[in-house]
Amino acid sequence: MADSDNLVFTTPPPRGAQPLTFDPVEAIAHLTRADRRLARLIARAGPFTLRPEKIQSPFQALLRAIIYQQLSGKAAATIFGRVAAQFPHRRGIQPEAIVSASDESLRQAGLSRAKVLAVKDLAAKTLDGTVPTFARLRKMDDDEIVTRLVSVRGVGRWTVEMLLMFRLGRPDVLPVADLGVRRGFMLTYAKPELPMPAELTRHAERWRPFRSVASWYMWRAVDLERRSKLVLPG
Repeated sequence: MADSDNLVFTTPPPRGAQPLTFDPVEAIAHLTRADRRLARLIARAGPFTLRPEKIQSPFQALLRAIIYQQLSGKAAATIFGRVAAQFPHRRGIQPEAIVSASDESLRQAGLSRAKVLAVKDLAAKTLDGTVPTFARLRKMDDDEIVTRLVSVRGVGRWTVEMLLMFRLGRPDVLPVADLGVRRGFMLTYAKPELPMPAELTRHAERWRPFRSVASWYMWRAVDLERRSKLVLPG
C-alpha cells in the first residue's frame, strides 16, 4: 500500500528508551504486503513508535508488574513508592531486600497478602536463578522466557508477553488474551464480536515474524475508535 510504504519510521526514541531489536521499516513493509486491512489501519494510525523501556533488571520489571496488577495507575504508583522507600538503594529495590523484609512491613506499604507472597516468590526465584538476568534473557527464545517466568507466583503469560514486547523489544509476540488486541482485531476486520484466541492466532500467521508490531496496531485501532467518539458533531 503506497501511503503506508511512504511513511517515515524514524521517530526518535523517547529518553530512557533503548533501540528496537528489529527494523520497523521492514516490519511495516511486510505487514502491509501480507494484510490489506492491516495496511489500511497502519496508514490511518501512522508510524510505529514503540520503543523498549530501559530497566535495571527483570526482577524490578516483574516486581513493578505485580504491584500494579488490578490497581489504578495512581494507587499502584503510591504503593510502589512506599515499597521503594523501605529499601533505598542506588540501583533500586533488590531481591535480597525483599527476601529479608517482614511480611508486616510489606503489608504496611499497601501490598495485599497475595502480593506479598508473589513478590517474595519473585525475589527468591531471582536469587536462585529461575528469573534470569537481562543478559541471559536476551539469549533465550520467547517460549523459554515464558516458561521460566510464569513459574513465579502472580506472574501470568500476559505479564511476560508485555515484558517481551515493551522491555525486550521482541518482534513476534502475540498476546491473544489481551482485550485491547482482541477489540482492535474486531474493529479492524469488522467482526460482530471479539475473536476467540484460536481465530486470532490463525489470522496472525500472516503477520509473522512481526506479530508484536501488528498487535501494537490493534491497540491503535482501539485508540482511533475512542478518539472518533470524542469528536462532537458539528
